[in-house]
Amino acid sequence: MLDLSFYKNKRVLVTGHTGFKGAWLSRILVKSGALVTGYALEAPTKPSLFEAADIARGMNSVIGDIRDFDKLKAVFDEFQPEIVFHLAAQPIVLTSYEQPKYTYETNVMGTVNVLECVRLCPCVRSVLNVTTDKVYENNESGTPMKEGEPLDGFDPYSNSKSCSELVTHSYKRSFFDKAGVAVSTARAGNVIGGGDFADNRIIPDCVRAAVKGEAVIIRNPNSVRPYQHVLEPLYVYLMIAEAQYKDINFADYYNVGPNETDCLTTGELAACFCESWGNSQGYTVLNKEGPHEANFLKLDCTKIKTVFGWKPKWNAEKAVEKTVEWTKSWASGEDCGLKLDEQIDEFFKV
Repeated sequence: MLDLSFYKNKRVLVTGHTGFKGAWLSRILVKSGALVTGYALEAPTKPSLFEAADIARGMNSVIGDIRDFDKLKAVFDEFQPEIVFHLAAQPIVLTSYEQPKYTYETNVMGTVNVLECVRLCPCVRSVLNVTTDKVYENNESGTPMKEGEPLDGFDPYSNSKSCSELVTHSYKRSFFDKAGVAVSTARAGNVIGGGDFADNRIIPDCVRAAVKGEAVIIRNPNSVRPYQHVLEPLYVYLMIAEAQYKDINFADYYNVGPNETDCLTTGELAACFCESWGNSQGYTVLNKEGPHEANFLKLDCTKIKTVFGWKPKWNAEKAVEKTVEWTKSWASGEDCGLKLDEQIDEFFKV
């Protein structure tokens, strides 16, 4: 299992550190005593967790485009990372329909650029490419997806992350296995938590409506997703990167998701949020046909549980509760960085 003291004084590079997941991960690493450099575009939303919680404090934050190989390579050369977490991406399905070229450039060639930098920098020993549960060819049969299922996401976002996986597999076999560089991918389900302000995501939509005192408007209320608090997959990412740093045999492809009881419909999650928020918060369903999105997504996480003895800590109800707790702290003008630290400490305590 994870030992955060492992990261003390380790040189860790996080791509996408200004994003939602990347900001939480950077904070955990800084608190653990790691020497952290982040590489990403400016925070993708306003407001953003990166700015609200002052994530840049205690780390080296480099603003750059993952598509810019020369700038990224210069960061590798200067910082000489031992461990790389690749999270930089265009992460929104609906945005990928609007900007497919940009999505592929970022999610596919961005991954190529990271892996090429790793190939050219012998300092790196452990790499984790963070993808998504949407990489699978999903026939919506109702069967949870296993790691060996075919990869072929439907929409440009999902398909580009499938391509990112295939690029990683090729680099791993062609270069990294021979060089003793441990490389894994982690396919996580939908994450929620304080500080996610992205468009076209259910919990951020709930937050925006609740703060304004308006009803939440949801689409696809019957879509099933594996919801988990953001700290759940981050714990696993850190665990994989540590384990494979020590023993390359742990390098593999892993699903990371909640227990099956926490695979909820969008409507169920919205109802849970409204109940946790209180103040008679409610939601309505938008009856409007939009671009294709999968109706059913579940992950079979037997592998990660068997290999590492891991199991989720917070169920979906607890995840929503913690999201509301952080959001109300932020909305009332409290120190939301302190609230972030409190939740990290609570989750990671033995």
